[in-house]
Amino acid sequence: MKVVHADRTPVRGAKGIAGREVHVYAQAINLIRCFAERAFQAVSGDLSLDQLRDLIHPRNHTLLIQRRRAVLIHSRVRMVAAAFAVLTPLWILIDVLIFDWPLWGWLAGLRIVASAGFGVLALRYRITDDIRSAWRGLALLLAVPTFFFLMSHPMLNQREVMGIAGAIGSGYAFLPFVMVAGLSVFPITAVEGLLFALPMLAAHLGAGLYGSLVFPFPHYLGALWLLVLITVVATLAGMSQLHFMMALVDQASHDGLTGAFGRRIGEELLRIQFSYAQRANQPLALVFVDLDNFKQVNDRYGHDEGDRVLRDSAESLRSVLRGSDILVRWGGEEFLVVMPNTTTDGSLVAVERLRTHGLARRPDDTVQTASVGIAEFTEEHPDDWPALVELADHRMYVAKQSGKDRVVTGATVTAAA
Repeated sequence: MKVVHADRTPVRGAKGIAGREVHVYAQAINLIRCFAERAFQAVSGDLSLDQLRDLIHPRNHTLLIQRRRAVLIHSRVRMVAAAFAVLTPLWILIDVLIFDWPLWGWLAGLRIVASAGFGVLALRYRITDDIRSAWRGLALLLAVPTFFFLMSHPMLNQREVMGIAGAIGSGYAFLPFVMVAGLSVFPITAVEGLLFALPMLAAHLGAGLYGSLVFPFPHYLGALWLLVLITVVATLAGMSQLHFMMALVDQASHDGLTGAFGRRIGEELLRIQFSYAQRANQPLALVFVDLDNFKQVNDRYGHDEGDRVLRDSAESLRSVLRGSDILVRWGGEEFLVVMPNTTTDGSLVAVERLRTHGLARRPDDTVQTASVGIAEFTEEHPDDWPALVELADHRMYVAKQSGKDRVVTGATVTAAA
């Protein structure tokens, strides 16, 4: 069967002109994008447009980044909550000294309630790697002082507080500034910073409409502007933390030579995907790839050539994978491909496409081949992910023993192309 590529077919008439116009338009868009990326990198240093997108919104964060960030946010929520649980009731003594009864009694009651809320967060909120749970924890942490501010502000505003009592009491009006500045402790995106700061901004504005402890209302708007600026600075600090964390995770999780995930991180990601597949009873294919006769490359041509073949092989593997697939360097010349929501037949499509194009060129200009074993969760029903890996590994060895350059699944052995 002869295959005719569409891009090599002569084009004529209106359709041909339209096709050329679309091609020129696409080239122009690519040139503009490249120029924008280079201009942005010239200003921002090592920050790319894709990284900036991840710092603005968490939608495209990888599962690994989500999990690492969730653990960090959880731990800091508990740390800050523990500190405030201890410090909040200590101020009761000051309230007793400067305020009259029953004002200090009401404030003391509020402080005890707030301290209890912080204590529950510090002691009972479990640290997990679920990002939604981390968001809830941070929201609850900020909800406690917001509630305290909304309840204490009318109490203080209804009573005439003068002298030193008025000076100390005015400090209650600055609680939103303290809490918004506290966002800088957490690795957050720009969108998250805005959403978490909104309740405090709204409470501050509402307090100004009700009546300020410190400013007349026109001056209160200036204070609100200052609060917005502090929100921006705190959010930028949180974004800087997130960027640093993402760089560390990326450096620690990827193999420096091939760019694939390292085995330790790969096992963690595989465990997560296996749990998802197990709960939803969805397919999960594992493709175990071992380069054939790779030791000969190192022995005859040196490790530099061996490294080149490994890099080219990893790049070829990535070229046939989807965005949701996970490439792991499992050993020296072994790769494991994790393909979520993919059956054996689906994984074979990618593997055969790879074998048709070849993995890489060896130093003697021959094609680098590989022995491949495939195992799939819904067909095999293993008890855990190591059993599924072991099954794919075993089938890879069967492919080796059968003559190499073969693919072995549960039902078939595909011979060399």
